[in-house]
Amino acid sequence: MRKLSVIAAAVATGTLAVLAATPAQAAEYSSALKVRGVQYDAPGADSNSCSTGNTAAEYLTIKNYSSSATVNLKGYVVKDATGNRFTFTANHYLQPGDFVKLRGGYGTESDANNVAYRGSCNFIWNNDRDTIHLYKPSGASADSHSYTKSGSDADGNGYVTFHG
Repeated sequence: MRKLSVIAAAVATGTLAVLAATPAQAAEYSSALKVRGVQYDAPGADSNSCSTGNTAAEYLTIKNYSSSATVNLKGYVVKDATGNRFTFTANHYLQPGDFVKLRGGYGTESDANNVAYRGSCNFIWNNDRDTIHLYKPSGASADSHSYTKSGSDADGNGYVTFHG
């Protein structure tokens, strides 16, 4: 009888642990904004020169997957595995189904042209492997993906798609 009680308690505890884990996992993906893909290896020879380099060709695409909500990017943070980060400090509204390309370098941000700039000519995404984190203004995780050049980029074009 005692063994049955211990087994029942273990099953109940395991069940509770699984139920407790489910909301946390679901919360990670509760954001309408997700990383659609990344051009982690800009075409051409890498040069982070602001005047002649190709950092603007390295970009991250963030898409609003909501069917009804407009989302303001202000306060969202993009970070890589080593802690390089970019915070959207200006209002940038994404309508349902809309996207923005966060590019390296400097330029004129535009909702109409779906572009924002990091304000730095240094590359952020590693060409061999990296992890991309997207955080909500509250600090909660909105989306996260890792890639490797050899395992994630089948056609070798330097672009990886995460969400279609």
